[in-house]
Amino acid sequence: MNILITGGAGFIGSHVVRLFVNRYPAYKIVNLDKLTYAGNLANLKDLEGKANYEFVKGDITNGDFIMKLFEERKFDGVIHLAAESHVDRSISNPTAFVYTNVTGTVNLLNAARHIWKDYRSKLFYHISTDEVYGSLGREGLFTEQTRYDPHSPYSASKAGSDHFVRAYHDTYELPVVISNCSNNYGSYQFPEKLIPLFINNIKHSKPLPVYGKGENVRDWLWVEDHAAAINVIFHHGRKGQTYNIGGGNEWKNIELVRVICRIMDKKLGRPAGESEKLITFVKDRAGHDLRYAIDATKLKNELGWKPSLQFEEGLEKTIDWYLNNEEWLDNVTSGEYQKYYDEQYLNR
Repeated sequence: MNILITGGAGFIGSHVVRLFVNRYPAYKIVNLDKLTYAGNLANLKDLEGKANYEFVKGDITNGDFIMKLFEERKFDGVIHLAAESHVDRSISNPTAFVYTNVTGTVNLLNAARHIWKDYRSKLFYHISTDEVYGSLGREGLFTEQTRYDPHSPYSASKAGSDHFVRAYHDTYELPVVISNCSNNYGSYQFPEKLIPLFINNIKHSKPLPVYGKGENVRDWLWVEDHAAAINVIFHHGRKGQTYNIGGGNEWKNIELVRVICRIMDKKLGRPAGESEKLITFVKDRAGHDLRYAIDATKLKNELGWKPSLQFEEGLEKTIDWYLNNEEWLDNVTSGEYQKYYDEQYLNR
């Protein structure tokens, strides 16, 4: 198979690319990424030189470029992860999220529709988020039948892209599948997101900004378990279906931060409670959803997937990774990592 993975230099995308390249040597994996601030080819240094892997720099909002890429490469499948994904950035610049998440997705759909003359053995797999469902109360879980109710520009843009994917399936019979996943954590995550941000801030004794009172609840999933779910859905999911992916690990933000503080104090040899002194409560985010929680029963029952790690085990592995990869973290926070593409790809 010849597979296009978009956003493959990002956090989740790099784990998906690595899994597919290593597990399926007979596949050709093309990693398409614009290399915005969140895309980092250093995440995939271990794949350089592999015969079944190729990186292409490009922008999914450029419809002509995408059409030409499909014409040249004759992809059998698309795993679409490229997206603007940070809620705070969407609040300050919603238009960028519309261009990338909606227009970019439609460009990919158009290319697949026009180039795939025969839909047999083809699949367009769109990766989405649980945030499209809106906010839960203190009880209940998001299912695949939950009504969409996005509250931020980010979640609205992802909801729009989900609707376009379904519309192309219903209108043009394009073979598609969608998955909506809960919060991911693990290695190679850009340190604007909660867990790597707080690990880095604790390391440097900087404040830990917690929105509101820290009562917001999120369901956390180890990123490698998400990649494994994507693999199963791509190969065995029913076309036209949606699958929710969740870790079954609900944590209030403030409780999560305190667990990170405890583990970090132990790892760094600090007195117990030292890092908790860095917690600073800040004005709540506009439109901040109270609680997300995923019911992944359909995925487990139909395809046999389940998370491999419990949260605290995965969190400790994650903290160890960031502490053992200080150069990666320092390069990302300083912007030095953005020189990697120039050095490795433009100058050879």
